[in-house]
Amino acid sequence: MKKITKIGNVAKISAACAAIALLVLNTGCNEKKAASTAKADDGTVRIEGSFRGEEEARFQEIIKIFNEQNPQFHVTYEGSPDFEVQIQVETQANTPPDIAALPQPGTMKRFADAGYLKPLDSEVIAAIDANYAPVWKELGSYKGNVYGVFHRVNAKSFVWYNKKEWAKRGYTVPTTWDELRALEEKMVADGVTPWTVGFESAAATGWPGTDWLEDMMLRTAGPDVYDKWVNHEIKFNDAAVLNALKYCGEIFLNNKYVYGGSANIVSLNYGDSIKPLFENPPKAMMNRQGNFITGFMQQEIQDNLEENVGVFALPGVDAKWGTPVLGGGDQFVAFTDKPGVKEFMEFLTKWEACAPWARIGGALFPHKNQNFADYGNSLEREIAKVLVNASVFRFDASDLMPTEVGSGSFWTGMVNYVTGAEDAETCLKVIDETWPQ
Repeated sequence: MKKITKIGNVAKISAACAAIALLVLNTGCNEKKAASTAKADDGTVRIEGSFRGEEEARFQEIIKIFNEQNPQFHVTYEGSPDFEVQIQVETQANTPPDIAALPQPGTMKRFADAGYLKPLDSEVIAAIDANYAPVWKELGSYKGNVYGVFHRVNAKSFVWYNKKEWAKRGYTVPTTWDELRALEEKMVADGVTPWTVGFESAAATGWPGTDWLEDMMLRTAGPDVYDKWVNHEIKFNDAAVLNALKYCGEIFLNNKYVYGGSANIVSLNYGDSIKPLFENPPKAMMNRQGNFITGFMQQEIQDNLEENVGVFALPGVDAKWGTPVLGGGDQFVAFTDKPGVKEFMEFLTKWEACAPWARIGGALFPHKNQNFADYGNSLEREIAKVLVNASVFRFDASDLMPTEVGSGSFWTGMVNYVTGAEDAETCLKVIDETWPQ
């Protein structure tokens, strides 16, 4: 099975569904198919995606704003738990929606290769240039065309801490990896444990370790090498990956640095791993996770997040990469160019299409022109600022890799590494050998 998205509420497609979906799409790739055109120009624009429940309700509020401002159009949205399969079946049948919100960058590229997508209108591209950092246009582009508009996104590369405890001890937020190392040593000298790390997640045990390695790949090797790693253009056990893993090992394999020691990492549940920070007295000082982790904190902490919780971006290692951000997000792509499609895509680039969701909470947005005061709490405001200012953003590597690796050998490899069953070189070599030919 594919792992559950660690940030947000959307479940990723299962391995079985992914295989079916890819088979369906590949069947249609032999013949280029033009995206279907509107059956009737009645002003209706159909959108499909994986938003459901609370997320769908929040997105429906965004659609309502557009429809009120543009009465000549009527945008509708349908969310499905089987969206990833459904959208590929519909495209094969030449009955796609007008717009779809795709959670995986690779899906956009496959649809573009199959001839299903419409490149974005020049006015929409101009709006992207005006309202986003260049990285978001790059992520939505393929083979010289711009296809995707990013809206709601998620971010992972953050370190959480007990604000009151840090203030009492006089700790300051590190902004470089060297400063982080110095802080770790100071904490050990003070008799406290720097980190709490948990890999346990039932059948998905190990995925938090993959996120750590992905973050370190971006910080030590940079985005271009990261992309080659994801696509197996370099081996999984390339020297760059080995270097990144050894940065992880400085923390994982040091019993003075990890709550319960290295042996506790695999048995500690990822959600429970945040709790030691807020025990009385605290059992550790830092936890690296995505913004979803606040939902696993003790209830009394959740009730007063801004008072109790601090957060900062995991520091960069190489200054030329800045402070990279690892995460995910939904890019909206167009299957038709009927009236209303261009207008809605351009609307998504504006902050007014994001602010209502930001005020409620549970979502981040990459727009440069956003009003950070619209976020419901200071934690999301700080995370949003890091996201907007990031010069490097990449999607979760394990979610982009073949299932055999991304939710298979990569998970188990990280477990074997922290338990000492495999050293760094063996761990990465074994993972590489599982990459499908």
